[in-house]
Amino acid sequence: MSAIRDHAAIDDPALRAAYATCRRLTKTNDPDIYAAVLLMPPPLRPACWAMWGAVRVSDDLADTVDGTPHDRTARVRAWACELAAELPAGTSTDPVRWAFIDAMHRWGLDPEEMASYLAVVSADPHGRHFSDWREWSAWGQDNIFPWAGLSLTLLERVGVPVPVRLEQRADYGRLADGFRLTDVLTDLAADLARGELLLPDEVLGRFPDAAPALRERRWTQDTAALITHLSALARQWLHQPYLTRGMHPAPAALLRGVTEGLIAQLDAIDAAGPALLRRMPRPPVRVRWRVLARARTRAALAWHLTPLTVPPARPATPSLTPATDCPVLPPRPHPSGAKPPRIPPERMPRHVAVIMDGNRRWAAAHGLPATEGHRRGFAMIREMVHGALEIGLRNLTLYAFSTENWKRDADEIDYLFGSLRDELRADERGQYGVRLRWSGRPEGLPADLVDNLTREEARTRHHTKLTLTMCINYGGRAEIVDTAAALARAAVAGDLDPGRIGEDDFARHLPLPGMPDVDLLWRTSGEHRTSNFLPWQATYAELHFTAAHWPDTDRLDLWQAISEYTRRERRHGGAKVDRPSVKALEQSL
Repeated sequence: MSAIRDHAAIDDPALRAAYATCRRLTKTNDPDIYAAVLLMPPPLRPACWAMWGAVRVSDDLADTVDGTPHDRTARVRAWACELAAELPAGTSTDPVRWAFIDAMHRWGLDPEEMASYLAVVSADPHGRHFSDWREWSAWGQDNIFPWAGLSLTLLERVGVPVPVRLEQRADYGRLADGFRLTDVLTDLAADLARGELLLPDEVLGRFPDAAPALRERRWTQDTAALITHLSALARQWLHQPYLTRGMHPAPAALLRGVTEGLIAQLDAIDAAGPALLRRMPRPPVRVRWRVLARARTRAALAWHLTPLTVPPARPATPSLTPATDCPVLPPRPHPSGAKPPRIPPERMPRHVAVIMDGNRRWAAAHGLPATEGHRRGFAMIREMVHGALEIGLRNLTLYAFSTENWKRDADEIDYLFGSLRDELRADERGQYGVRLRWSGRPEGLPADLVDNLTREEARTRHHTKLTLTMCINYGGRAEIVDTAAALARAAVAGDLDPGRIGEDDFARHLPLPGMPDVDLLWRTSGEHRTSNFLPWQATYAELHFTAAHWPDTDRLDLWQAISEYTRRERRHGGAKVDRPSVKALEQSL
């Protein structure tokens, strides 16, 4: 441990003791995590233990059996608020928080990742119920990805970036699902003691007697069959060796070692039988040591051959947004002082998609280069976001760069990508509660732009005021082809019956399955085409075309488009929907 402290340059004895507290917490309560941290390079281990110490303490506050669910949620929130208050000062009276805060400062980490985790944990005391694997997966990945994201950032800080190939996003998600399912099976006895069964109805329904039997701690034929099925599923999700192809040897050895440890844990789960309902299963000591020794040997050799650059501690770090009840700024007002129309909730579109057309034509009309039109166009994106926030729109999707736009001049494309980078670096969305999502293919895009987009997606995933989806390198037909390929893979894996695939199955396999259908599709600059934009989601969209070029629009045009939408009757091929009269609506506007 002393060598690790020397590497990490932790000089304060009290601070070293705080890090040691996190190390003991991890080793005692989460031996698998402790073993995984030992596969990291020595300079990063104290920070990893500090991060996991914070995870462990907040998780324990949520899982304790003392008090009501409301009491336990209040404890998590209080701990998160204390952390947020102490973070700017860089110190704390609590050893776990102090070590975590120091790690954030020392390595220049984004504390919003921990805020995302705390937002999930604060809801845990109220119980979890999952209707299907999709809901379960979203919950599990929200638990795993913040800590994993911070760990990847640490590797990047010492000069070993681990690029996440977006064409394999689903595969990485399945790997995370394998981690989480193994954890759920490992903790089954403890969860059942708290009255929790953290499995989706979709799988429990296949073994009708299993759920009631598990809640009564009875081992039945259905219970055994369910555990066998889940263990096999976890192994399938974990066995993805191709994910390490092209990866740096050291992180590849780390990932391989963690996976081998989880496979050994699944062996122990399979061997436990009825004892699984009474205590946590553990692999035999000789098996654990064999797996860990092999993994540490590979990782140690890889790290020995890898030059690492340990940067100096950073003097400051961003503040941490509290995990729940996040204060957000109100949208900026329109320069004229105009206020949005009052739209009855039943008339408000849930999702507006915009084809932002006319940047180059606007520039030509003003005798300016195309890049100036794009610059003005990006300013209008920010204007539209504030207009959407002000009127109360929940989903706004913008067509920023299509798969056909690669035909443009290379300098113009470079300018567009540079402007996108600037928009991401501006980072004002979080202040207003905006969640950013990206739809499109990564192929051809600059690697740093892809990395920034995925980081912003992860960082803002719990923001709820507005979901802003940027379609970049997007094509509607390409999206349908990708979805068809995902369905084919699911059918080959046995997850779907090809003869029973329906629209819901297709929607679940879209690159962004949570995107609601488009209610209103608006195109600027006088064109009357949808141009390969959201063909699946916009099947029943109301179309709205305006003559002004995109740089000449502002939020007043968005509000006008929404007002026009409210005057239309939405039938979806059926009978007229009973809605408030247009006259009554116009009086309210």
